[in-house]
Amino acid sequence: MASKVWFITGTSRGFGHIWARAALARGDRVAATARDVGPLQPLVEQYGDRVAAITLDVTDKSTVGRAVAETVARFGRIDVAVNNAGYGLTGMVEEVSEAQARAQIETNLFGALWVTQAVLPHMRTQMSGHIIQVSSIAGITTFPDLGLYSASKWGLEGFSRSLALEVAEFGIKVTIVEPSAFKTNGHGTFVVRATPLPVYDGAREAIARIRGNIPQGDPEATGAALLAVIDAEEPPLAVFFGTSGLLMMRPDYARRIETWERWGHIALQAQGDLPAK
Repeated sequence: MASKVWFITGTSRGFGHIWARAALARGDRVAATARDVGPLQPLVEQYGDRVAAITLDVTDKSTVGRAVAETVARFGRIDVAVNNAGYGLTGMVEEVSEAQARAQIETNLFGALWVTQAVLPHMRTQMSGHIIQVSSIAGITTFPDLGLYSASKWGLEGFSRSLALEVAEFGIKVTIVEPSAFKTNGHGTFVVRATPLPVYDGAREAIARIRGNIPQGDPEATGAALLAVIDAEEPPLAVFFGTSGLLMMRPDYARRIETWERWGHIALQAQGDLPAK
């Protein structure tokens, strides 16, 4: 199998660091980007010119373009782009400040958008490529105190599903990775917490009890899992990382369908297609 060139955001720790190591260990080349590239020095020392440690803040669109251009200039192409950079914002919707809400969307949603837009011209020229969008189970369902985090990930899921339809003719694949709970702090990201309102203390305690019972996955195991997705001839549009995702989604989607069907008469009323009495 020919070696691939990866462009990965958020590689200083967590999933991004694990995935960069997995790609390098099998002989691929990696543009490992992060706001702080200090933690990447051991990778540079170990793998030499097969890794480029590039300083990148995904919220700065101009630096995104320069980082992508630097990668292409050094390695000649980009085969896999992984939008991993992001963080978690916890807080009830009422508790989240405007600055916190905007920062969450700027990083988790717009940051991934800027990278996606920057790599697409190169992938279209190649007529090949694979874009990995790191979402979450909070990107397809909702939890109390993760409303704005979910908003950022639902937005990522939405544009990524449209993107997959738009770029298929150019040989470009899109896969949305939806991790569940793993033994890292926020999947290897940092977590920002909104100032709590006492009125929600009871809800927070209930949430903590539920989360304490969710099985925690081993983040190191995700390296081999991502390589399997990358190497698949027909990779999935979306894939869970961890076992709790599908267990949660089956009843969740069943409830959604049941509600839509139970209120189908309202859909008909709104359409104007109610049968005459």
